[in-house]
Amino acid sequence: MTTSTDDLRFTIGKWKRGPVADDAARAALIQHLVNLPTAITAAVAGLTDTQLDTPYRPDGWTPRQIVHHVADSHMNAYIRFKLGMTEDNPTIKPYKQDKWAETVDSKTAPLSLSLPVLQGVHERMVRFLKSMSASDFGRTIFHPENGSMTLDELLGLYAWHSQHHTAHITELRKRSGW
Repeated sequence: MTTSTDDLRFTIGKWKRGPVADDAARAALIQHLVNLPTAITAAVAGLTDTQLDTPYRPDGWTPRQIVHHVADSHMNAYIRFKLGMTEDNPTIKPYKQDKWAETVDSKTAPLSLSLPVLQGVHERMVRFLKSMSASDFGRTIFHPENGSMTLDELLGLYAWHSQHHTAHITELRKRSGW
């Protein structure tokens, strides 16, 4: 394994935008969202405050910031899916995730505030996604930075995002011997 900053930043590789092949592929992506709360909880289990406040890479976020970021991000994801289903090509609001990660709650709050949020948001999001038809996933949102995106693409992004940030924590644990 190489140890460049780029590799540490994208441990599982960068997200690749593209269509979802079929219902089975879509179900597999949804399963990543089902797994995220348990996977990220396991990734941080037993870590001390010092370990939770150790960046996963130089100039990177800490496991504490990652957990709070994923909660922030996936609350936004759920809202984006709902907007995409209830409005025609709505423009969604981007946010400055790097600045959000530097707020006091992201840097210092106990994980017990965000882990239950992830559990609840994911249970609702998964229930909602499983109710959607294949044609529903063809609906679009407009992201000011990414352009038009289908809900299939959004699903792929957040399935990747779930694995991406969990891997930041699990790889830090491996490298650190925790």
